[in-house]
Amino acid sequence: MKVIGITGGVGSGKSALLKYIAKNYNCRVILADEVAHQAKEPGQPCYEELIKLLSSDILNEDGTIHKGKMAEKIFASEELLKKVNQIIHPAVKKMILDEITLEKRRGELDFLFLEAALLIEDGYLNIVDEMWYIYARDDVRRMRLKKSRNYSDEKTDAIMKTQLSEENFRKNCSFVIDNSGGIEEAYRQIDIKLGEDL
Repeated sequence: MKVIGITGGVGSGKSALLKYIAKNYNCRVILADEVAHQAKEPGQPCYEELIKLLSSDILNEDGTIHKGKMAEKIFASEELLKKVNQIIHPAVKKMILDEITLEKRRGELDFLFLEAALLIEDGYLNIVDEMWYIYARDDVRRMRLKKSRNYSDEKTDAIMKTQLSEENFRKNCSFVIDNSGGIEEAYRQIDIKLGEDL
């Protein structure tokens, strides 16, 4: 089983391409965002620590963490945001590593895909067998974000500013998919690449 990391800037089309891969290949897709969400549930690794740090104000009536209340607290304070990341990131990485180990032991998959915005920054290069960069031109990404998420130019600018440069993505990835054109063209690039690996 080959472990492949998928990264790229906001609006590059990672989700659409991963849906295609999941449907057409004998693989599993792990989304780091979903794992992070899971890690915050009652009984999971981060739950108690987050309440200790942010107080029970962030809880819903049923005891689950209220996403909005938590976001409000941490984005108001850089210090808290840093502490929350120090709780969540290592827990997410451990949960992902456990899943990779499990799938390797099962031996049923050809590929395991791992998607996260911060794969490179969070040190996943030494966990995956190869890293793919989903590239799309800036104007294409802006248009997609406006259309699919209703983002303003200011919001898109702010997000893009916090992400790695194209040069950095390319430097750290062994394979680049150009998703600036039609989606079929991106699918073709994936099929050629994965066809070689099977």
